[in-house]
Amino acid sequence: VVCLVAYHIFFMLFVWSYWKTIFTLPMNPSKEFHLSYSDKESLEREPRGESQQEVLRRAARDLPIYTRTMSGAIRYCDRCHLVKPDRCHHCSVCDKCILKMDHHCPWVNNCVGFSNYKFFLLFLAYSLLYCLFIAATDLQYFIKFWTNGLADTQAKFHIMFLFFAAAMFSVSLSSLFGYHCWLVSKNKSTLEVFRAPIFRHRTDKNGFSLGFSKNLRQVFGDEKKYWLLPVFSSLGDGCSFPTCLVTQDPEQASTPGGLNSTSKNENHLFPAKPLRDSQSHLLTDTPSWSETSTKAEKDKVG
Repeated sequence: VVCLVAYHIFFMLFVWSYWKTIFTLPMNPSKEFHLSYSDKESLEREPRGESQQEVLRRAARDLPIYTRTMSGAIRYCDRCHLVKPDRCHHCSVCDKCILKMDHHCPWVNNCVGFSNYKFFLLFLAYSLLYCLFIAATDLQYFIKFWTNGLADTQAKFHIMFLFFAAAMFSVSLSSLFGYHCWLVSKNKSTLEVFRAPIFRHRTDKNGFSLGFSKNLRQVFGDEKKYWLLPVFSSLGDGCSFPTCLVTQDPEQASTPGGLNSTSKNENHLFPAKPLRDSQSHLLTDTPSWSETSTKAEKDKVG
């Protein structure tokens, strides 16, 4: 009975997360990142080069964008006609820009990005647990098969196939899940591992990393009760992300008070452009999940 209950729990969580990964639509940049009609006309009239970049810089002046192309230009999508937000990339399969795109996964026939990255992680985790559970419970019968302890029926071939399939999937899933756990701990995407984000000051492969705890909360959210459930709880809107720039951008204004964070070895200055409210609290040192003060402490502070 215990094995039967555990099996169905793993199975339901696996199917639920797999379903959410497949049918959650990838999020696209909001309207503020699309060029206006006048900007599009200006961009088409201007020859390629610095004149077009001036139009894009004017359009991106008030947008929370910190990354650039390898040549230092504004990241612009010719097919979607928009200024790309940070960590946004154009998917050639979906033919649209995907917020915080990680990769296009053929196994789920969907882009893995900001809207479903948590679901993809849980899908890997629960599919790994599901396969490990099957391999573990089938192991004793698999040993009996090799020691001729089973009756000579067709069922023994089913047992052999089930064990090998579960064990092989467990090996492949464990490596993939471990890799994505490392990505979450470093606040990176698969694309950013192969090409580090380029900021105005320089290339910084850890530019979006805020420390393990805050990196984890960006994907799974502040409320721990939702971490293991395939419900959306990621922080932010996918268009802007907190970043710790080691060298402050000289073209930006001085950093507002209260947005500085001190690491163990060096001071990280944060950009002055506005972040969304659901992301900006990650720039502070106080954990958002800390327990609330008792009434006596509140009275004392008062």
